Amino acid sequence: MKSTLDPLFITVSNSHSLNQLEAFKAGSSIFALRHGLANAPLLTVIDTLRVVTTQMISENNISKALAHLQWLDTMFTRLDNDNVADVHIAIKLTRVAALIEDEKVNVAMGIAADALSMLVQNSRRKDEGYMSLLAISLYDLALIHCETKEYKQAEREILKSVKLLERLVKINPERYSTAQLTALNASTSIYRSRVDQANLLATYEVETSTYLAEVNNGIVEATTRLITSLQTVGDTLSQMNRYREAIHFYTRALKYLTRIEGEFTLQQLRLSIALGEALVQTKNTRDKGVH
Repeated sequence: MKSTLDPLFITVSNSHSLNQLEAFKAGSSIFALRHGLANAPLLTVIDTLRVVTTQMISENNISKALAHLQWLDTMFTRLDNDNVADVHIAIKLTRVAALIEDEKVNVAMGIAADALSMLVQNSRRKDEGYMSLLAISLYDLALIHCETKEYKQAEREILKSVKLLERLVKINPERYSTAQLTALNASTSIYRSRVDQANLLATYEVETSTYLAEVNNGIVEATTRLITSLQTVGDTLSQMNRYREAIHFYTRALKYLTRIEGEFTLQQLRLSIALGEALVQTKNTRDKGVH
């Protein structure tokens, strides 16, 4: 699955937008682009950022594209002006999509979270530009969570994006119909991945039970296999946001590992980090009132 920079995601169909795009692409230093973005209609801003970034990526200049987007992001952060907040969000979301294309998912996740937090401050808005930004944000967040194998979260995000695009198609079918189909295809792929993950988890749990029985029967070599299996189950549960269950498996893995390794090893460190992250996520969930 490709990011929202895929030309199929949103078709630039408005003649005014096309004229603006040509003007921006023709001149233009990054300073002129900043000025143009600040004074253009929102949909033109979205199209301009996408087309210019996609063109640079196609010319193998993705590093340059990311540097320009980061500069624009910084400039608009310094402006701290509510009148250009939508433009700033559009810049952030273009950065997210470009980072996904560059396989820098962890960096993309932080910026995507910032953009989404800016969007939800105006959650009552129903205008086309706002819904377009939100649909883009949720789609790329779904891709990010798919990459980190958090399929349940990804599925929630892609379905919300699909619903927004359904509404946008009614406003402008020429612009959004291919995006809606793209999101629907992505939702099917994510659903299959989530089902496959659940099936894998069931397999891992059976394996763990088998290795545990072998350990209890005194088969020494089975302990190593049991530890690996417990860690795999813990990792899979964490990816599914089932952190409390993951803690149980990480703790058991550490218990068996300390029995066979006297000194603190790299594997113990990795398990301890995974356990700590699961504990933090459990606390965060509890603090938010999600159970």
